[in-house]
Amino acid sequence: MKKSNLYEVKDGKINRKNPFCPRCSSGVFMADHGDRYACGKCGYTEMKTND
Repeated sequence: MKKSNLYEVKDGKINRKNPFCPRCSSGVFMADHGDRYACGKCGYTEMKTND
């Protein structure tokens, strides 16, 4: 995956699409697996909510 797919430009600002891992701190993105986010470094997983 290209790193450029993890960001979007909106209203002249750069926003990240995926969250950072709360265990590994900023700089480590979590992977989007459809129904959950997972960290490839430490294995932390968050389920997505269906709002």
